[in-house]
Amino acid sequence: MQAHTDTGAAAVRGEGGDPLTVTELGAWRGMLRVHALVTRRLDEELRERHGMSLGAYEALMLVGTAPGRRMRISRLSAETLLSVSGMSRMIDRLERDGLVVREACADDRRGAEVVLTTLGRNRLRAARATHLGGVRAEFLARFSDDELEGLGAMWDRFAPED
Repeated sequence: MQAHTDTGAAAVRGEGGDPLTVTELGAWRGMLRVHALVTRRLDEELRERHGMSLGAYEALMLVGTAPGRRMRISRLSAETLLSVSGMSRMIDRLERDGLVVREACADDRRGAEVVLTTLGRNRLRAARATHLGGVRAEFLARFSDDELEGLGAMWDRFAPED
């Protein structure tokens, strides 16, 4: 990963195995701690209210917002933290629950696409309200609009939106 240097404000950082400074360690561990805490709370709420994990919600959301509400498993895997085999197992569970089906790709009959069912759309719609409420309560509400703009700009240093 390349260091971001075009802000002009970045300090020169240590190299390789140099210990992190107190400031660097606080920022790194803080990001990890907040991510773990917020995702754990979001996952618990989705499981309790909708019987689905945060990972399942994310997969349904990605399929539900894809063109034609369909997506290949390899693409789903690439957009999440799951391997192709891990995503395939998740899709197996979602298919058993009637939330998705697999259909042959129109342009490549050897491949399959995951397609959201009517039940899947309904469950996604219900879970979306819970998830977005949780995102706002657990994360966004802790910042001013200016701070959120700054955070968005900082995240873009790693993965700029297209």
